[in-house]
Amino acid sequence: MYAIDHLDIPPLNSAGGTVRLPGSKSISNRVLLLAALSVGHTDIADLLDSDDTRVMLQALSDLGCRIERQTGGVLRVHGLGGALPVRRAALFLGNAGTAMRPLTAALALLSSTHGGQFELSGIARMHERPIGDLVNALRQLGCSVDCTGQEGYPPLRLGNGTAQTLDLEHPIRVRGDVSSQFLTALLLALPLVASTRNVVIDVVGELISKPYIDITLKLLDRFGVSVVREGWSRFIIPTGCRYRSPGLIHVEGDASSASYFIALGAIAPAIPGTNGITIEGTGLASIQGDIRFVEAARLMGAEISGEANRLHICRGAWPLKAIDLDCNHIPDAAMTLAVMALYADGTTTLRNIASWRVKETDRIAAMATECRKLGAMVEEGTDFIRITPPTAWTEGTIHTYDDHRVAMCFSLAAFNPAGQPVRIEDPKCVAKTFPDYFETLFSVSGASEQSIPVICIDGPTASGKGTLASEVAQRLGYHLLDSGALYRATALAAQDSGVRLDDEASVAQLAARLPVRFEGDRVLLGERDVTDTLRLESTGGMASQVSRLPAVREALHALQLSFRRLPGLVADGRDMGTVIFPAAPLKVYLTASAEQRAERRYKQLISKGNAANIDDLLLDLKVRDQRDTTRAHAPLKPAEDALLLDNSALSIEQSVQQVLRWWQSTTVFSAS
Repeated sequence: MYAIDHLDIPPLNSAGGTVRLPGSKSISNRVLLLAALSVGHTDIADLLDSDDTRVMLQALSDLGCRIERQTGGVLRVHGLGGALPVRRAALFLGNAGTAMRPLTAALALLSSTHGGQFELSGIARMHERPIGDLVNALRQLGCSVDCTGQEGYPPLRLGNGTAQTLDLEHPIRVRGDVSSQFLTALLLALPLVASTRNVVIDVVGELISKPYIDITLKLLDRFGVSVVREGWSRFIIPTGCRYRSPGLIHVEGDASSASYFIALGAIAPAIPGTNGITIEGTGLASIQGDIRFVEAARLMGAEISGEANRLHICRGAWPLKAIDLDCNHIPDAAMTLAVMALYADGTTTLRNIASWRVKETDRIAAMATECRKLGAMVEEGTDFIRITPPTAWTEGTIHTYDDHRVAMCFSLAAFNPAGQPVRIEDPKCVAKTFPDYFETLFSVSGASEQSIPVICIDGPTASGKGTLASEVAQRLGYHLLDSGALYRATALAAQDSGVRLDDEASVAQLAARLPVRFEGDRVLLGERDVTDTLRLESTGGMASQVSRLPAVREALHALQLSFRRLPGLVADGRDMGTVIFPAAPLKVYLTASAEQRAERRYKQLISKGNAANIDDLLLDLKVRDQRDTTRAHAPLKPAEDALLLDNSALSIEQSVQQVLRWWQSTTVFSAS
């Protein structure tokens, strides 16, 4: 996950490969609650790991539900069987509507029948999302529900600590035209109190998002409760029903998340050697309503085929076809259509989307604002949005409103025909449902080599370029190439293989197939963590020997080039800007006096408990500097267009900020 302020996505031009979807958020949180309410334990496979499921898991744990992790990623939930072992608790539910609404209903009923009191709260946006219709329905039953802030909105206080009799004789009336989650919450909770009579729910007004209610009904049936549905206006929970664990249940891949990759396959030409995008984890047999996004994408021209648990997408009609569509059946996935509309041959209208207004943000306003930034003409109404594609695309800094779907939707704007990059603010908001979304997107997206940005940080030994490069890469979400580590790893590989360091041909063969990769602060050689070993002075001495061998340098050249991957690269070394990436848009030559570098190295070694002599270190650095600057092949020197950064008197943070300022000035977002 990119836990950074913003993520710059360079221009993308193709797509191809296979995507494995995370579990459905809607199914995951429903299944967690049902498992907690059931008799017996439930093993849940393929559960979504995201912000929303984590808050649900924490809430269930706080309520006394025992949860155990099993082998193979399976989660075992020991059901409470309708009991209430914890009678008082304060639960924080973030911005998870799929946790707040169902827990409100379940705990309102349980606190009334068992005598308890619970407080439910979330982030500021959750306290702006209406819940009054659900509160009113629960009050009809006689539940004690107080809105402790603004009436009709969280935070809530459920129960007053004493048991009371509920009114189950009359139908419970709930509005259906604001959010289907209110009805879902009642359907999930009311089987807890249907022991002696049928419980009836009447829906007032048109029920929106019916496919989400269908998910709820199918999952209820899996847990032993078969609700009788009379059209979409009356639901009857039968007398004597009781939740029973199904034993093992698998969570489908998220169909809403599939929409971004369906759109990707429709928008982008296939990467050579691939045949478009394949999605695994959900398919044409999905119980999720958002799978009907397939129909909308086909209307716009996408070529889509599929099986029960797999979809295959490739670009068909181009440009895409403009559509006029009632989106009541796919409220979340319809947001993706708004970005597909940017690539259409005319004006697209998405109707019956009033529920967008009460989601994680006002999504109609958000999509309109951000589409306009890219050059589109947009008209918005209370329940519709109308989008005319840009005649001239402009670069966009996308504000994401702490809304995961806004961030994921607008990543697709990076395929614009003008070749403009896209900046996504607060990319970590995707953690709500798809923490690895951007990594997954980049794994199946193509870009021209020239459009993938590279920052080169060159400099002499012990100048601090490794630390600086690592920090800059983390702040930008870029990959890291520590070329010095490659030479050190080559020396280690030679040592491990019994190859003499002066055997140029054999060492070069090892270098050409060096299985090295960087994972955060760690360096792995194959499956071996060699991070600390690479930093030893003895390893540095061996690396200095192999770096003088022209065949080794040639072998590592291609390997270094392969690190240039989306979304960008920070390359640290002694010849990154002069030899490996001479066309890099930013080259920094980092230096400090030999005395300052020797002192830093001395402190570093002493802090790790290693013996060190500062005079010996200083002499060694001067010898290395002389050797590196006078070697015949690729001598150490600044690139002609490199920016000099003397960090003798600077902290690491000051050096990082200077490089980030320089980098910002090279981008099209420099005015941001």
